[in-house]
Amino acid sequence: MIVLSFSFFVTAILYASVGFGGGSTYNALLVLADIDYRILPVIALMCNVIVVSGGAYRFARAGHVDFQRIAPWIVTSVPAALLGGALNLSETLFVGLLGFSLLVAGLRMLWPERKAGAPPQAIINQHRFLPLLLGAGLGLLAGLVGIGGGIFLAPVLHLLRWDNAKAIAGTCSVFILVNSLSGLVGQAIKLDHAGFLSGVGAYWMLFPAVLIGGQIGSHLGAAVLNPKIIRWMTAGLIFYVSLRLIWRWLGVII
Repeated sequence: MIVLSFSFFVTAILYASVGFGGGSTYNALLVLADIDYRILPVIALMCNVIVVSGGAYRFARAGHVDFQRIAPWIVTSVPAALLGGALNLSETLFVGLLGFSLLVAGLRMLWPERKAGAPPQAIINQHRFLPLLLGAGLGLLAGLVGIGGGIFLAPVLHLLRWDNAKAIAGTCSVFILVNSLSGLVGQAIKLDHAGFLSGVGAYWMLFPAVLIGGQIGSHLGAAVLNPKIIRWMTAGLIFYVSLRLIWRWLGVII
């Protein structure tokens, strides 16, 4: 448990430094530790909420969150995350989805962004139903895998030239927070019915680990380390874990 707690601590530092929660990597570390896959999303989502809450608050306080613009993305993603969290997946499907989700997340970390504070070159005129549809899809995937979904939303918003980098980061923080809470409810309902929810308490050491790591990461990302170096370090961790999961998944299906 000490080694796992330290891994969560490091993960929280890296993810918090770039504005994310780390749910996908928490799940992956738990899978690789051979912990029952049915309780993994609850643990990961609780850690996600702990890490990302502070970031969402700071972005909102700094004026980088426009709740009126975010609303269309959230109004469908929240119930979809709840539904995804409540659905039962086989271990093989869960590990496969998680592995490929992490691979996408690693690519996301290498995604080029505009400089903070720079206005978008041209915000694409969106169809009024596009945020609703994309939000539902991302929320469902987030609920199934046990993550917040911001790692997928960010490249979509950058591709759409939705706003500048800080506004997108703030939007993703809120998106992660609300979908983590919604997915957590779905997962908890599912586990409670199956009698597995009590098993989460055995991993309590992970929660203070990510709390401390998240605070350190937020400070480092804001004031100390070069953001580009942090992103490369985080991408390296994600690629390593994702390839191990995909290799494990291939070993099961082949």
